[in-house]
Amino acid sequence: MKKIGFLSFGHWNPSPHSATRSASDVLLQSIDLAVAAEELGADGAYFRVHHFAQQLASPFPLLSAIGAKTSTIEIGTGVIDMRYENPFYMAEDAGAADLIAGGRLQLGISRGSAEQVVDGWRYFGYQPDEGKTDADMARTHTEVFLNLLEGQGFAQPSARPMFPNPPGLLRIEPHSEGLRKRIWWGAASNATAVWAAQRGMNLQSSTLKVDESGKPLHVQQAEQLRVFKNAWKEAGNAGEPRTSVSRSIFALVNDQDRAYFGRSGEQQDQFGHIHNFRAVFGRSYAAEPDQLIEQLRGDEAIAEADTLLLTIPNQLGVDYNVHLIESILKDVAPGLGWR
Repeated sequence: MKKIGFLSFGHWNPSPHSATRSASDVLLQSIDLAVAAEELGADGAYFRVHHFAQQLASPFPLLSAIGAKTSTIEIGTGVIDMRYENPFYMAEDAGAADLIAGGRLQLGISRGSAEQVVDGWRYFGYQPDEGKTDADMARTHTEVFLNLLEGQGFAQPSARPMFPNPPGLLRIEPHSEGLRKRIWWGAASNATAVWAAQRGMNLQSSTLKVDESGKPLHVQQAEQLRVFKNAWKEAGNAGEPRTSVSRSIFALVNDQDRAYFGRSGEQQDQFGHIHNFRAVFGRSYAAEPDQLIEQLRGDEAIAEADTLLLTIPNQLGVDYNVHLIESILKDVAPGLGWR
């Protein structure tokens, strides 16, 4: 069995061809899609966070709203850019959202990706320490955030508080027990996957990865997931870690599907440069269900992961994206033993 969820980048655009023409549209439709996905039996509703863009940002109001309207589906991010985050305020927001959702948050966090503006985190009031990089800053914010989620007291209480305090040092409130175990790191390389395992985080691997061998993405990702799992054991962490991979997969079951995606299936990955490193970009899958089943049997990373996140074209609207998710759950997943 495999957990299957969707991952929305939350695009909106005032174009008359878009079903999400405003930020309000994409936020409200994201809630509706999560509710519908839960009714279909999907396991997760995940959202990408981008700043200075016509996309979803500020995830916790959205996650809280979904948590209040659903009861079983996992609610997560993939990913929050930690260069922009105050870990103390984030711990409060995350704790509140998780309590509203009854302990269903699965927060993917990371160093971040290419931005719409130059060093956007500076506008949020952050800059790396002397001699450090923005990636170092993201990891520092992450480690502070993880420590706060442990729920230990650290702040000296006032001698004249407005309200009575419990004994001892005070912690961030509200605290949600168990959230610390449901934090994921979006890793683009084997080294950062090891770093995440050593800190007891789960692993998210996207459709883009640092090219470390010239092999296809799914092969490199499978190797990355195995490196991560080995590092998890070597670190002495308890239990089994979660791992996820993202894929663009479209089952062509009607004429509308064929019109949208009939020519979008790519047989090979693409290699290129981003952030001054060579990267491998994963292929997309678009075919009739029986063909998809055969193609996906060969994807080593999907086989290695316990969770598959389906990237969706959110600008095509709720109804059509429900159809896309349902097609995978009913026409493809059973043939692969995922359901």
